[in-house]
Order: sequence, then C-alpha cells, then structure tokens
Amino acid sequence: MARFLAIWRSNPVAPWPRDPVEYSKLLEMMWAVIDDAIKKGTVKEYGTFLEGTSGYAIGEGEATDVFKSVNMFLPYIHFEVHEIIPYEKEKEIIRALLKSLIAAAKK
Repeated sequence: MARFLAIWRSNPVAPWPRDPVEYSKLLEMMWAVIDDAIKKGTVKEYGTFLEGTSGYAIGEGEATDVFKSVNMFLPYIHFEVHEIIPYEKEKEIIRALLKSLIAAAKK
C-alpha cells in the first residue's frame, strides 16, 4: 500500500456560500468525509497551516482511491498530491542505481 502526502489549498474563486448557515453545512459535510477517512485509516494525519486556508493530509491507499478522494472536494479545495517513498526504500534504490553506474563505468 502506498503512502501519500496531499497539500490542500482553499480555492478562493470557488462558489463558497456567503450565508453562514450554508457555509457551516458545507464545512460539516467536508469534515464528515475527513472524519470517515480517518476512521477507516486511509487518512493517517490531517492538519491545517496557520493561515487557515491550506494544510496537509498523510494517507495510505491505492492511487485510484486517492484520486477519487481528492476530487470529492472540488471545486472548493485543490490538492497537490505526492507519493511518498520510505527512507529505507530510497536508500535501497539509490544504492542499487549507484552500484549499476559504478559497474558500467568500469567497462
């Protein structure tokens, strides 16, 4: 299962409700989706940055599931999603790559 870092930003040109009651309903709906993802374990960590209009989520799953999840928040929230390669895996890959490059240079 892959891990992902999603940076989210509020879309300032989205059709945000101006009525506080409607705005509250929209936020409650979004929070319910996030709460459900946390409960299911697909979102491991979620937070908001200090300015209040952006934040992050760290999750696990398949790319297609992440694609579906982030698109549920359009047009209000935009996401920048990155798959995370664990540190130990990174070292393994880079070491193998360098070993191949060194071997090729000796030929």
